[in-house]
Amino acid sequence: MSKLPEVTDASFEAQVLRAEVPVLVDFGAAWCHPCRKLDPLIEELAGEWGPRVKVVHLDADANVATTMRYEVMGLPTLILFVAGQAVARLQGFQPKKRVAEAVEAQLSPAGPSTVV
Repeated sequence: MSKLPEVTDASFEAQVLRAEVPVLVDFGAAWCHPCRKLDPLIEELAGEWGPRVKVVHLDADANVATTMRYEVMGLPTLILFVAGQAVARLQGFQPKKRVAEAVEAQLSPAGPSTVV
């Protein structure tokens, strides 16, 4: 199980869409083996990014409305939100470097690029 802060359908808007910093949402489920493999990597990145990026977990099974709203069709799915908008998405297990690169590309001074 993830050690990241949890968001729910009820808290998603306040915790993610209205956040003052970029938010990486880890959509996962307890039964999902690739999710369990990804969790420690995401937790490491959360520590490395510190206050620059908020990293949260959403249980896709318990929060179907948000999962459907963002068309999450497979787990794990990572979606980066900046100023309330989904700007990057990664699906399936990803190496730590790939996740870091996708997020850092959106934080760079050169401006966001599209990573879908």
